[in-house]
Amino acid sequence: MQTNKIIDWFANRVDPEIPADGPPPARLGAFLGWALKGCWPVIGLAAVGFAVGGIFEALIMFMLGRIIDAVTLFQPGGDFWGENTGILLAAFGILVVLRPLSFALATGFQSIAMMPNLFAQVMMRLNRHTLGQSVDFFDNDFAGRIAQKQMQTANSIVSVTQETVNAMTFAVTAVLGMLVLSGSVDLGLLGIMLVWLLGYLVLLRYFLPRVRLRSAARAGARAGVTGQIVDTITNIKTVKLFAHDAHEDRAAHEAVAGFRNKAIEWAALAVLFRVLLIILAGLLPVAMLSYGLMRWQEGGVTGGDLTAIGGMSIRLSQMTGWVSWTLMGIYGDLGEIEDGMHTLSPAHELVDHPDAQKLTVPYGEVSFQDLGFAYGKEVGGVRNLNLTVSSGEKIGIVGASGAGKSTLVSLLLRLYDPEEGRILIDGQDIATVTQDSLRTEVAMVTQDTAMFNRTAFDNIRYGRPDADENAVRTAAQKAEALDFIAHLRDHMGRSGFDAFLGERGVKLSGGQRQRIALARAILKDAPILVLDEATSALDSEVEAAIQLALEAVMDGKTVLAIAHRLSTIARMDRIVVMDQGKIAEIGTHADLLLQNGLYARYWGRQSGGFIGIEGTEVA
Repeated sequence: MQTNKIIDWFANRVDPEIPADGPPPARLGAFLGWALKGCWPVIGLAAVGFAVGGIFEALIMFMLGRIIDAVTLFQPGGDFWGENTGILLAAFGILVVLRPLSFALATGFQSIAMMPNLFAQVMMRLNRHTLGQSVDFFDNDFAGRIAQKQMQTANSIVSVTQETVNAMTFAVTAVLGMLVLSGSVDLGLLGIMLVWLLGYLVLLRYFLPRVRLRSAARAGARAGVTGQIVDTITNIKTVKLFAHDAHEDRAAHEAVAGFRNKAIEWAALAVLFRVLLIILAGLLPVAMLSYGLMRWQEGGVTGGDLTAIGGMSIRLSQMTGWVSWTLMGIYGDLGEIEDGMHTLSPAHELVDHPDAQKLTVPYGEVSFQDLGFAYGKEVGGVRNLNLTVSSGEKIGIVGASGAGKSTLVSLLLRLYDPEEGRILIDGQDIATVTQDSLRTEVAMVTQDTAMFNRTAFDNIRYGRPDADENAVRTAAQKAEALDFIAHLRDHMGRSGFDAFLGERGVKLSGGQRQRIALARAILKDAPILVLDEATSALDSEVEAAIQLALEAVMDGKTVLAIAHRLSTIARMDRIVVMDQGKIAEIGTHADLLLQNGLYARYWGRQSGGFIGIEGTEVA
């Protein structure tokens, strides 16, 4: 019990959930400061403990020399223990009490207080910043690569901090202590150590920056391997359907070969560095002992001094390899941190206004005013679009592929900012309200439904995380999902609402995924509802049942429904026909048929309820 209290005391020295001060900087030093803020007290305490341990290294050598001198001068028949009580007790106290205690405290602060908390802190800060990125950020990269960068960066920051606190603090104080000791014995010994240290620093200065660069290149190649493999596995059904196992194997082989080459380049540099360090390390005890023996013959140093010199030089020689390898690891990790920093630190493209308020939706009126957005291109998107959807009004949106329908709802949800114009909800410009409050008030069901590899219950309750079991089941019932959920069973034997759905819901059919998504939107119960081909994956019988449920769900809500299947929107209050980013026609189903324009052509050319325009499917 007492041991647990001690562990808890160390573990609670850092709160890893303290938010970061703003976004991560794009410069290495500032980035490390951003990541480490909150951990500095325990880092400092651990560093002090290891520094004291390094000082004890020099003290132990000094005491060894004094004890050897005492033994040399001792005359048989005397009281050796009584005559040397002070030095013997001091040596005992340092070796058995003070040195272990300093290392115990330092290790406690490092291993319990710092390392687990620091990893959690950095991961949460990086992930929180990454989640705030725009959709474009994720569209332009591999999901696996982004995840790899987060893990790589957090692990490397922990490693750099640990090794700097542990090895480097200990080594620096040990070397300083031994410099003082050698200078107190003989200035010639101090000169030898300083020349040797200069050679050591020259080697470090030459090799470590190169190690850092090659480590960054190796990290980038490793992340590329992860991204390639995750991309293949994520799309494994497409790989199988096109019989492209060999093609994906070649792509993975190229990525792995690239990583292998970068790893070999790094390793070759590391081998050369270590060989030169071993040679340099061997020169130190040879030079110091040779000089020490010469001075001993001259009577300039005692036998105890010679022992201290020998022990010190051998200890430093041994420490050289350990410190250099640690420095290589630190510089390698710094390279990996830089590599991850460049991927993860870009500023958010979509940010809340500094004075953003929470959106309130008492009515649900949506107004698009002079709206223009083309994804930064000359064509596509929407242009000079004006549309007002009254409170509680249901509108259908149709048009050919590329007409701007999906762009319109993406702008409504502020996945992108308009290049021109604005969007108002109940008179509030959505650019001036918080993104979270905006998306809380809009429920959306898409054609490409997103599922988490969690239980069916959790996937539905994602619409309202505080919903109770009864509310979740009611939403599933309204979405006609109860029957198939009851028959779900995963590979672990979990069934029904407790069954896991697999990554992206791969264990469900398209229709089942859409019914889960509909249940999620029903549970969310937002005042504005967006349906983007929400029933496209359903068969006619299930769709008919869900249409009845949707009519009840849509009651009292403002609805924007994109559809290929015109029968699903024919009873909407108004139908908006889009063409090349503009509104071409608008009116009721009957009015549009009378106009004999685009909508009438779509309706006349339906096949099985879907639109086709001169061979082009509408999207």
